[in-house]
Formats: sequence, C-alpha cells, structure tokens
Amino acid sequence: MPYTVGFKPAALRQLRKLTPENSVLIEAIEALADNPRPEGCKKLKGELNLYRIWVANTYRVVYEVQDRQLVITVVKVGHRRDVYR
Repeated sequence: MPYTVGFKPAALRQLRKLTPENSVLIEAIEALADNPRPEGCKKLKGELNLYRIWVANTYRVVYEVQDRQLVITVVKVGHRRDVYR
C-alpha cells in the first residue's frame, strides 16, 4: 500500500522557489510514496523519524516517515548548502 505524501507549508514554498529543478524534485518526492526509504536515503542523526535523499547531487529533500499512518511529510527542500540550517 503506498504512502500519502504531504508538505509542510515552508517546504512547499521552498519547492516553488526552485522552479528549474521542480520536475526532478517532484518526481523524487512522488517516488517516496512507493518506497519511503529508497537506496541512498539516510536517517538524520538526533532526529526520530527524519530522513533525507539527494536529488541531482545538488538538492536535498528532508522528510518525516510515519509508518503507522502511512504518511510522509516533506519538511525541507533546498540546495545542499542551505537545507540543514
């Protein structure tokens, strides 16, 4: 059963700012519905359910996985130098 993907308001604003790369980012985020922990994802240290994936070796998507409710919430989207701040 696929997960439902949602966005925090800040993550949605960040995604809209990255207009040239939107299609690649959106495809990567949609793929999380079928596989919430794809190859190459990493769990963030010090956080309970936060993971991150690389997109195009430049952008990062930080998201939270709630396995019991089958929900993925995208927390941050951005360039790798900015996303962890």
